[in-house]
Amino acid sequence: MIQEDSLIQYKLIVLYMLGRAAFPITKAQVADFILEQEYTDFLTLQQVFAELDNSDMITARTVRNRTHLTITKEGRETLSFFEKRLSNVTRKKIDDFFRENELEMRNEVSILSDYYKSTSGEYEVHLVATEKKINLVDITMSVPDAETAASICDNWQKKNQAVYKYLIEQLF
Repeated sequence: MIQEDSLIQYKLIVLYMLGRAAFPITKAQVADFILEQEYTDFLTLQQVFAELDNSDMITARTVRNRTHLTITKEGRETLSFFEKRLSNVTRKKIDDFFRENELEMRNEVSILSDYYKSTSGEYEVHLVATEKKINLVDITMSVPDAETAASICDNWQKKNQAVYKYLIEQLF
């Protein structure tokens, strides 16, 4: 059985990370850090995410195969009251992690793609590239099947900069 104090520490770590980020970060990004530091195991971390979500301290939004996490107002208030319960060492590790990985983390969540089956039977692919909460590109297109839609989503992750550059060159 996990001690309540340990669960509180893990929750504070998650809240501190989300509070530190100026953009939504993925559940996988948070988990990678926490598991790499060996603070806890995967199953306990899933419990922490669920409890934070259920208590409205974080919001979780799933887009395709990624869950994006953001801290809520309640989460920020809780963090402000209890942040000092996190050791300076832990806060420094998180701050260092962001300093070293922020650009890569930001890029990972600023390029979004998803698809769904429309009422016409075709598949709608939605592609978005954002920067500082501004949509640079927001494209929705119809394709005949799920395989094509999935391929476009995968390629958007790899080729979004080239597509954006092409559009700018062609349209300006």
